Amino acid sequence: MQAFTQLTGIVAPLDRVNVDTDMIIPKQFLKSIKRSGFGPNLFDELRYLDEGQPDQNSSQRPINPDFVLNFPRYKNTKILLARDNFGCGSSREHAPWALLDFGISCVIAPSFADIFYNNCFKNGILPITLMDEQVDQLFEDTEAKEGFQLTVDLAAEVIRGSSVGNIAFTIDSFRRHCLLNGLDDIGLTLEQASSIKSYEQQRQQQAPWLFN
Repeated sequence: MQAFTQLTGIVAPLDRVNVDTDMIIPKQFLKSIKRSGFGPNLFDELRYLDEGQPDQNSSQRPINPDFVLNFPRYKNTKILLARDNFGCGSSREHAPWALLDFGISCVIAPSFADIFYNNCFKNGILPITLMDEQVDQLFEDTEAKEGFQLTVDLAAEVIRGSSVGNIAFTIDSFRRHCLLNGLDDIGLTLEQASSIKSYEQQRQQQAPWLFN
């Protein structure tokens, strides 16, 4: 997993509540367990004017000109600004995969669904929870200035670039450590590789029949 330390990028505002995981990546695209390739179908039902299918070429499909991520000013966005209960619905891990494959590695919202929130940390995305009034201000900043960017500094736990100055946020220390060091569940396990190997050698001596 790629480490998340500091991110500077264009902010795109998704001004709707209760965005569920089926909206983030519709169910018909959940036919792969690879973490890549889902970006073209992120928010598929909102981004395109036709119904998406797994075998379609997204570049040839009619684009919805009214959807925010299709606006030229939000091209190459890295930070998504959202509303309450982002990521609700089913627990599909494909949702953060799709966001990351699209290029979004930070989501800012007043609240997140618990499972989606946890899945973000396991896949290198930083979900930041702010107060409603802070999110409202960021929406105003984003819409007022084309090309509006923020800098998210995870080490310092601060967002820079808002019209009201720096905005502090708090992340659980363990999750923060994992993101800063690029540690997913497998990475955390590999940190204990020497201890695991030592234990296996000890068990092989104590119970050799288990290893035949």
